[in-house]
Amino acid sequence: MKILTYSLSKLILICVGIPVLIMASSCNKYVQLDAPVNKVNASSAYTTDGSATAAVIALYNYGIFNSFNSLQQGLALYAGISADELHYTLTTTPEITEIENNAISIGSNTNATFWAYAYSELLEANDAITGITNSTTLTPSVKNQLLGEAKFFRAFVNFYLVNYYGGVPLTGNDPLTNAYLARSTASQVWALIVSDLKDAQGLLPVTYVGTLKSRVNQYAATALLARVYLYQKDYVNAEAMATAVIGSGTYSLAATGSAFINTSTETILQFATYYGYSAYATLYRTASSATNIAPPTYVLTSTIANSFEAGDNRKANWVDSTVSGSKFYRINKYKIYTAATAGAGNEFNVVLRLAELYLIRAEARAQQNNLTGAAADINTIRARAGLAVTTAATQSTLLAAVAQERKVELFGEYGHRWFDLLRTGQANSVLSVLKPSWNATRSALFPIPDAQRQLNTSLTQNPGY
Repeated sequence: MKILTYSLSKLILICVGIPVLIMASSCNKYVQLDAPVNKVNASSAYTTDGSATAAVIALYNYGIFNSFNSLQQGLALYAGISADELHYTLTTTPEITEIENNAISIGSNTNATFWAYAYSELLEANDAITGITNSTTLTPSVKNQLLGEAKFFRAFVNFYLVNYYGGVPLTGNDPLTNAYLARSTASQVWALIVSDLKDAQGLLPVTYVGTLKSRVNQYAATALLARVYLYQKDYVNAEAMATAVIGSGTYSLAATGSAFINTSTETILQFATYYGYSAYATLYRTASSATNIAPPTYVLTSTIANSFEAGDNRKANWVDSTVSGSKFYRINKYKIYTAATAGAGNEFNVVLRLAELYLIRAEARAQQNNLTGAAADINTIRARAGLAVTTAATQSTLLAAVAQERKVELFGEYGHRWFDLLRTGQANSVLSVLKPSWNATRSALFPIPDAQRQLNTSLTQNPGY
């Protein structure tokens, strides 16, 4: 497979996300180097179906600088410890403890690297969108597929950036322009996310490329759009998008013990990993759950572990524990801890799955006073968990029931708990009790990395930092 390579000027000045060292007054003074023989220049990457496909596959393949896998880890772990979901058990990285305590320094290298990973992925997505759009030599069906995938990735990364930081720069594929952009408003970021996902819906097929669900299809774009509409309180469209996925007949809820394997009927999108085990496996797990085994790096808090009803088979299959002086709960959704050879495991990173769509629709229906429909969706999730039907019958009790199901269904996955607390206005009341350093003025958003603000004086800081 050919891999996309960037010119020297682009590698020196990637975007607002990566610190730069400028040795001359203009990038025109840099020598442009030819790509190595086994790679292709960005300028010619989108002239053939094969090279354009390789460029887009790079979006899945951890991104430039091997950043995408690390970005995915940050999306889940930093949100998890910011909320009441995860606890960091080590002391080797004080900046992680800062995130858990909601006391992030503006000079945090961890936060700056997280920002950089996101923007390196965005640069690649933007380059693909521009290159594919301008290409006149691609097969039309291939062009649509690849453009839809690139727009999905841009929407995916911007979704997390706006939830972590608020308004952020909306970058393109020109590093010099990117480097000096001011922040767009959160509303502008959300508008681009919606636009990109609508475009992706129209461009992508409903079928998957390949035998697994590891490349974006139309339903993946629709599922993410349902989530976006829910966050924007557009409940009519959130319900419609969720219904489109649920009603497609393509997916069905899997037994909890097999919900996260590669062949799960519930998976809408999964990102592949080299060895075939999740990016979170080694961080959520240890070699065994025996006594006197050190806890994993990130453990499930007792707040979440004790939130399950008696008889909930999600707890039986998705939570276990280890004892090392004290009892620690482990997230056990992914069962494979490690693998020795490429592709040995069968647990990729599950990004989107059907259960979330039922819960999106339940919340959207409750908000529209469709109480019967909301209860039906909640009960679908509860039935899979081995629980009796919900007793909630009013709008307020059904919304509380949805929140509870989201807590025990989606824990440990891509930041759902943190974002749920923020978007429903519960973060201050829930977390101020648990975190002594909680600051209601600033804790809802991460700080813009100070290193970026020194490089780009157009960037403003979030309140309270």
